[in-house]
Amino acid sequence: MRYTVLIPARLASTRLPDKPLADIAGKPMVVRVAERARRSGAHQVIVATDSAAIRDACATHGVQAVMTRADHPSGSDRLAEACEQLGLQDDDVVVNVQGDEPLIDPALIDAVAQLLLQRTEAAMSTAAHPIADMAELRNPNVVKAVLDANGMALYFSRAPIPWWRDGFAQGVEKLPEPAPLRHIGIYGYRAGFLRAFPRLPQAPIEVTEALEQLRALWHGHRIAVHVSTIAPGPGVDTPEDLERVRRHFAALPPDGPA
Repeated sequence: MRYTVLIPARLASTRLPDKPLADIAGKPMVVRVAERARRSGAHQVIVATDSAAIRDACATHGVQAVMTRADHPSGSDRLAEACEQLGLQDDDVVVNVQGDEPLIDPALIDAVAQLLLQRTEAAMSTAAHPIADMAELRNPNVVKAVLDANGMALYFSRAPIPWWRDGFAQGVEKLPEPAPLRHIGIYGYRAGFLRAFPRLPQAPIEVTEALEQLRALWHGHRIAVHVSTIAPGPGVDTPEDLERVRRHFAALPPDGPA
């Protein structure tokens, strides 16, 4: 299995300024993410950024980075430019690992890449895991995924789906069996599709849900979904999240695994 991990990183976070450079046990967060990704089977792990400060921080810690334009509207646009710079072939597999996931499971990265290599009919791959409680199903910040019989995505939504016909009227408080699925924000792409994706017109459902992956479905492209039994490690969106992750790393033995 041969694939590339690309990590988009920029300094424009409003809730946590300079987030990729936030210190976690002596290293910037983006470096911690790259180190986790290096424990996967990827043959190269590269940060794609528009920030000289991020590039320099990566270089200090031996992480490869490429400079991309500052005017990209989304992470996928930034990764498309990185594919061009790296000379990736159309059939090469790229896994997009977010730069605020310092606890991402390397095995999950491998699973998303392997799924795309196996499912030749899919342009993209991603992951999901069973929702554990009703609050998650109702939370619009928790994106839900609905799959077909072959593990291909039918839809992603911030709404609680699938839902009972009379659920709102009956005030349902118990999860169905099998449990609904929570989408995990990791994506595999074929490099050729990743180059083409930013040029696809935005989809109405994408705008409504504020979910970029719906653009692919709306235009008829297939997304294969790996269902994990393990919930992903927490990402970093807020100062509270950052402190939680710092405590995790502080509790590790010296030179121990993250």
